[in-house]
Amino acid sequence: MFRAADIVEIADRLRGTAEIFAGKSMLFAGGRGFLGRYFQAVFAELNRRLAKPCRLIVIDNMITTKTDERVEDPSFTYLTRDAADPIAIEGSLDYVVNAAGIASPFYYRAYPLETLRAAVDGTRNLLELALAKRARFTFFSSSEIYGDPDPRHMPIQESYRGNVAAMGPRACYDESKRLGETLCYIYHTHLGLHTNVIRPFNVYGPGMQELDYRVLPNFASAIKGGRALRVYGSGRQTRTFCYVTDALDGFVRVIARGIAGEAYNIGAEGPEIGIADLVDRIERVLGRAVAREQVEYPDSYPADEPNRRCPDIRKARLQLGFVPAVELDEGLRRFFAWTDAHYRGTP
Repeated sequence: MFRAADIVEIADRLRGTAEIFAGKSMLFAGGRGFLGRYFQAVFAELNRRLAKPCRLIVIDNMITTKTDERVEDPSFTYLTRDAADPIAIEGSLDYVVNAAGIASPFYYRAYPLETLRAAVDGTRNLLELALAKRARFTFFSSSEIYGDPDPRHMPIQESYRGNVAAMGPRACYDESKRLGETLCYIYHTHLGLHTNVIRPFNVYGPGMQELDYRVLPNFASAIKGGRALRVYGSGRQTRTFCYVTDALDGFVRVIARGIAGEAYNIGAEGPEIGIADLVDRIERVLGRAVAREQVEYPDSYPADEPNRRCPDIRKARLQLGFVPAVELDEGLRRFFAWTDAHYRGTP
């Protein structure tokens, strides 16, 4: 499912933070997706180190998840449940996390109403649960709430208001995440609930599904299958890529120590790299040339892709001690070594 060494690395980096979760209870929605499965593995490792384990309740409606893998931990409970549906939890809850959502553009184009439901109805439902249990609440938003940013505001700070379209192929995702953030703001300012918002920036790593349809799984599958890498559009659109160990370190820090009412960018500050240049970087990491072709965006991929995406993470660094440690080349090396062993290479 992922690299065991990465899980140990995350747990080691969370020394001093993990103790906050000892003997506590957490409900984690969206726990069977890419990031959710890492949370399971990380908390299983943390539980082996804590004086008292953290009770983890994992819910997911399994709409896009292709695996039913579970982490063996007696403190974990698994429920096949939609985050937007009423849920009764016995006993106390200290943390409620809504990571339920459809993040791949391919899938949220196919499931627009389900995408809206997870971010809006799911967030409202889980906020009510957190309010009833007096738990801290964390919402996984997205860097896409910024839309296509004004170059004068790059790298993007949390205070940037965004530039997105309310009507369009990406709106079901962008706008629902923005509304989820608004709900968090209202529950914090009007009802006194401790809420935090996480805005992830292009997280990647072992464990991503081959049919995720995002750029790095697409490239890895093509390489494994001996096909040309398809670069959409001009190839000049830029991103920074955050390896999953860095991302999980940042996410857990927000859940544990985030200042009430605040949103945090979690990602890598650099390098900000064009997709065409990313292919060059992959060739360098693999030590060989790979075929490539420049193509138009397919009909299955939503238009209006942001041209740039690069976070300012000073807030998370200063308030939470978040410092990404895995350079792009090292992250790509780990990712492609894993996909070579686990992907099939079928188109």
